[in-house]
Amino acid sequence: MFFQIKSYAKFFWYSKNEYSVHSPFVFDLLTKCFYDRKNFDDYGKLSAFRKSLSEDKSTIEVTDFGAGSKVFKSNTRRIADIAKNAGISPTRAMLLYRISKYFKPENTLEIGTSVGLATAALSIGNPSGKIITLEGCPQTASTARKQFEKYNLDNIESRVGEFSELLTSFDLGLSTFDFGRSTFDLIYFDGNHQKEATLKYFDLLLSTATNDSVWIFDDIHWSAGMEEAWETIKQNPQVTVTIDTFQWGFVFFRKEQPKEHFIIRV
Repeated sequence: MFFQIKSYAKFFWYSKNEYSVHSPFVFDLLTKCFYDRKNFDDYGKLSAFRKSLSEDKSTIEVTDFGAGSKVFKSNTRRIADIAKNAGISPTRAMLLYRISKYFKPENTLEIGTSVGLATAALSIGNPSGKIITLEGCPQTASTARKQFEKYNLDNIESRVGEFSELLTSFDLGLSTFDFGRSTFDLIYFDGNHQKEATLKYFDLLLSTATNDSVWIFDDIHWSAGMEEAWETIKQNPQVTVTIDTFQWGFVFFRKEQPKEHFIIRV
């Protein structure tokens, strides 16, 4: 906890808002997406999806391949508690919804489904896009699938397994959606908050990035290791623009952009 407090103090000191950004691409992203205060009707769908999970008192046995939990002491967990403590917050879900709506990604990959709160935001934000979401825990994935069916989110394909194995053997031809090309327009990394795993996923997926791809890394200030992973990602020669919002790190590969790193309050 002390590490994150110290990291946030440093972030707050260096962070800026849209008025100090001179990149038209980043300025538009901030003003038209990040800071969009409209009350979208779809927020009601996100709220209903969350409420359904928060009222589910049943328990599941969680298989955790990642960095573990700073909240839960047991792998037997109530679904309501997972939604409250491990799922994306309502504010972040609305931002992820706006990001999906803004970029309109045709093909999205999510690493770390959990109970599906973030997946729902991605799906509802762009219902015409296709989403593959990966989850390591079978019972957690099953809970999310039931939610997707309940709310008719039929543009989501769920796959279960250890992330490295799934990504190493990734074959889009096996997808029921048949994307037809091995690229992703948006990738949301929220599955294993450890340096080695994060960098491994980054390397495995780098060939799927296009000039217009957007990658979002969760919890980039989770630990010293995650901060080191974020610094390594920023320095990759294929990465041109990054945005650090403290919890999330955004990565862009736009060749027409000069290499710039932004620290932005959201």
